[in-house]
Amino acid sequence: MRTLALIPDMASPEELEHLGFEHLRKGELKEGLKLILRAAKKYEDEKKLEDAARLYYYFGYFFLDRLKKPDKARPPLLKSAALYIDLIERELSRFDIDTERLNEYCTKTLSVFATVGDEKNLRKYAKYFAEIYEDMARSYMENGEVELAVKAYEDAFRYYKIVGDEEAIKRIADELITAYGRITEEKVAEGDAAGAAEAFYRLAGYVLEIFGYDAHYIEMMDTAARNYEKASKLSYSEGNLDGTTTYLLKAQYAYLLAGNTNRAKLIGLNNVRITYQVIGSFQSAGRDRDVARKLLELAQSLLAVGKTKEAFKAYKESLNLESSLRSRTLMRIAILKIYGAQRKDTRVLSAVCDAEYYLDRNNEVRAIEIANDTLQGIPELEPLVKMLHEAEGISQEE
Repeated sequence: MRTLALIPDMASPEELEHLGFEHLRKGELKEGLKLILRAAKKYEDEKKLEDAARLYYYFGYFFLDRLKKPDKARPPLLKSAALYIDLIERELSRFDIDTERLNEYCTKTLSVFATVGDEKNLRKYAKYFAEIYEDMARSYMENGEVELAVKAYEDAFRYYKIVGDEEAIKRIADELITAYGRITEEKVAEGDAAGAAEAFYRLAGYVLEIFGYDAHYIEMMDTAARNYEKASKLSYSEGNLDGTTTYLLKAQYAYLLAGNTNRAKLIGLNNVRITYQVIGSFQSAGRDRDVARKLLELAQSLLAVGKTKEAFKAYKESLNLESSLRSRTLMRIAILKIYGAQRKDTRVLSAVCDAEYYLDRNNEVRAIEIANDTLQGIPELEPLVKMLHEAEGISQEE
């Protein structure tokens, strides 16, 4: 390993970055971080802004999360935010905008401002991003690109939520109801039960924002449930028990959210029985990842039919095979759905919609933050949260 003094100034930022992470892997933190900072500055000098922003972002969170030094973390984090803002402007100037890349830049920018407690810039840029996505969504709708419009409106909706602009939140929710209405019509006409179910489920979430937990929401969620059930029957007719149980789980929870507890329980008990068969089949084939996935589904299904101990046992077995932030988030969402449905609690069910949105955008960190914050605000759920943490091997002190 070359020492810092022997690394020439003409070394490329890629070389510096590689050497920096090599030092970190060996536990040589001081040397590694110095090299990563040098690499970030060189990337910036060479106008490779995405790489520079990425390293400043990493550098800042390393100091914050690993070294517990927030004062040292703040400058590189704010530097990364400034670079991400430049990258956003660059992306917006393109003829063909990469919306996934744009969303990543926006998310990281706001994450930095939230982390360093810069409330002024958090609100300022959340509003700016909301307006950008609302304009994009309108353009997509005018061009008949409804599904792209929906994604952009959903992004705008969450950014307006950060700002707390109630008028804008309602306006965008109304646009999403219209857009999802068009999608549901198309899916039903095509005979796509699974696609229709997903669209009705999402539609119900935005109906909730406008009307609360009322007859409109119940109708949309019940329609989603019936379409999930139809999709499960189609999977069963094709001999696909894996798909059958996944759709039954979704139907079970949709019926629960619609207030049809009898139908939810009936489907849940049937689903538990079939899911055990699927797990046994995957175990025989040595497909551990699939076993973990189905055990997680089994845990959710058991929880919703009131078999709590069995649910957390299955959940623990799933995590023993494959533990991920996504799995942990899904189990928290399941707890919140059951509570929200039982109490007809709009606030809790709205938080569920937000957590699922971030999961769909592969932002598991934000999704689990929302789920955890919501759980912590519900004292009645403390016994379940304790069982959840025990299954995850988290002590109460943590």
